[in-house]
Amino acid sequence: MEVIKQVSTIREKMQSLRCSGKRIGFVPTMGALHEGHLQLLRASSRENDVTVCSIFVNPTQFNNPEDYKLYPRTSEQDIALLQSVNCDYLFLPDAQEVYTQQTLLQFSFGALEAVMEGEHRPGHFNGVATIVSKLFHYITPHRAYFGQKDLQQVAIVRQLVQALSFDLELVCYPTVREESGLAMSSRNERLNPEQREVAANLYKALQMAASMLPEKPIQSIKQEVADYLQSINQIELEYFEIADPATLQPVKDVKQDQEMALCIAAQVGPVRLIDNILVNLNKE
Repeated sequence: MEVIKQVSTIREKMQSLRCSGKRIGFVPTMGALHEGHLQLLRASSRENDVTVCSIFVNPTQFNNPEDYKLYPRTSEQDIALLQSVNCDYLFLPDAQEVYTQQTLLQFSFGALEAVMEGEHRPGHFNGVATIVSKLFHYITPHRAYFGQKDLQQVAIVRQLVQALSFDLELVCYPTVREESGLAMSSRNERLNPEQREVAANLYKALQMAASMLPEKPIQSIKQEVADYLQSINQIELEYFEIADPATLQPVKDVKQDQEMALCIAAQVGPVRLIDNILVNLNKE
């Protein structure tokens, strides 16, 4: 695996690969890699001639400076994992390489960024859109791979790809979970064993909500989820929403044969975690 730190070098290398007819798969990450990332990398390796992973903890998508400072950085371990799944290139720039000058460009995603993560993390998706646009321009992939855990981010990137006519296919893979049900996340590295066990209740709350969907009104379900999590020490619920999976706008009434996204965010000890599941209420 070749490690590249300069934008000019990755551009030149990717242009050469494209000109030679190679299909490029790309997995953008912020490092602290886990099985969820490895699933995407294996998929890319199967479906493309060349796989590129980027590791960059993007400062512009953090609205909490302390969160950025404490975000886990495990480069040596990450490189070993990338080699184990036959990744071809690692793009590992620093912030000065990516942001050579202050970024003034502002993205707007309308109603999509006015709910959930957009509502609770002002400026977050502008930072996401900025770095994703830069990476797509540098690497010019044929396919880009994301995980369902960041469902709203995937929707934002999909809108970005359509709006700016990026010539690539966006591929989304299901969330990978620990044995307890906890969604795998780089942020889990900051949880101690007790907090990890507590955090599994977020998935349990999603499952509980899904089981109630056919019988109870949405407001009752939301209240029961809030009451359940409030009863557990070290969990502070930020939001729980039942939304349309395409637009992520809140769903007001449950209808049969309707797909819904159940989305949650909560503080567990010192760490903010998100999770979601998709539910399809079939007529049968």
